[in-house]
Amino acid sequence: MLFIPAIDLRGGKVVRLFQGDYEKTKIYGENPLKYAQFFETEGAKRLHIVDLDGAKEGRPCHKELIKAIAQKVSIPIQVGGGIRDLKTIEDYLLAGISHVILGTKAIESRDFLREVTESFPQRIIVSVDVRGDRVALSGWLRVSEVNYLDFLKELSSFPLFAVILTLIERDGTGTGVELERLKEALKVSKHPIILAGGVSTLDDIIKLKPLEKNGLLGVISGRALYEGTINLREALIIAES
Repeated sequence: MLFIPAIDLRGGKVVRLFQGDYEKTKIYGENPLKYAQFFETEGAKRLHIVDLDGAKEGRPCHKELIKAIAQKVSIPIQVGGGIRDLKTIEDYLLAGISHVILGTKAIESRDFLREVTESFPQRIIVSVDVRGDRVALSGWLRVSEVNYLDFLKELSSFPLFAVILTLIERDGTGTGVELERLKEALKVSKHPIILAGGVSTLDDIIKLKPLEKNGLLGVISGRALYEGTINLREALIIAES
């Protein structure tokens, strides 16, 4: 199982939001590259980078910064936030980004999702961001009428690398993982799932590890790493054992 450090970008800085609330932003660092290099040095096998300003604006706001990070680290990077067109996807992939994450656009246009997944099979990840049982979009500022389990079933026909399941109520809260919705998602998803939201202690990773056999590919954690409630090296040992 992968343990994936998260680097969320806002205004060029490393931040975390509380439950996706842009009014509740906490700044952790001024130099995202240093964090990326540190995580790689500590043994991380993959990085998760989100352009929060991009997600809110509907267009990339940190593309050059993210591409610069990709040139300086050698581990795979998955990037999301404001990616709504083919050119942006191509730019990221050509710059060395391993996988591109789609959220809002995947919900709004299945035709677009079909086009990009057929153009770049196994290079696209869809982020299914869940509030209650509904899928949120536009940087979690809106909630659709789409049920997350129905959406996961619909994604089965697309050649995705994986699906990220984000439980918004848990994200950035440090309150621990919730297994109920994850287990339901694992039952219906054809694709491997990466969990985000609430991974805040080593005990959380221990709880999640048995679900690897059911299709849990990895877990994403941010705030816990920055605040020291998870030690990265210890987390990697548990996840990869």
